[in-house]
Amino acid sequence: MNAASSLLLLATVGWGLLTLLVAAAATAAVLAHRLRRPVITATTIGLTIAALVVAALPPVPAPAPFDAVLTVGCLVIAVAGGSPVTRTLLDRVTFGEAEGAHGGLLVADGRELLRGGEVIGLLERLAVAGAIVAGFPDALAVIIAIKGVGRFTELEAPEARERFIIGTLVSLIWACVCAGLFRFAVA
Repeated sequence: MNAASSLLLLATVGWGLLTLLVAAAATAAVLAHRLRRPVITATTIGLTIAALVVAALPPVPAPAPFDAVLTVGCLVIAVAGGSPVTRTLLDRVTFGEAEGAHGGLLVADGRELLRGGEVIGLLERLAVAGAIVAGFPDALAVIIAIKGVGRFTELEAPEARERFIIGTLVSLIWACVCAGLFRFAVA
């Protein structure tokens, strides 16, 4: 076996392993989103990190079928996996703030702020990851601006500001990491 065929074999094994890891991480992300189990969230994070490590190994560009699976898989991981990852971190840094009937934060005067955060987060991560995958990272500035302007009136309460900032940053970082996995793998 010559060096070229050895390299091709190694690349094929690497792309196969990466595809399996991305598919497993996407499956775990969907399960973590639906079942809200911390162990599944941790599995999603671990599989995503493993996929990042493997993405650094293949020395040749991915064949088209791998590209398609990686694109869809990375978007699913970004969108579905971001909710449990964000919620897990928010649960660690909040101190028993009451949650309202619509998933928002109840403040002292009885109002529910930051309603719809779950849906907004899903859309935000889809837009962020989609923009990076499409090669248009400048769109992130627009996405962040829209989110900030849309929530501006709700941010007078300190607990709402803190939750908004932490949740937004975790969500954005997760989406960027997942989209970065795609960019890293196909570069």
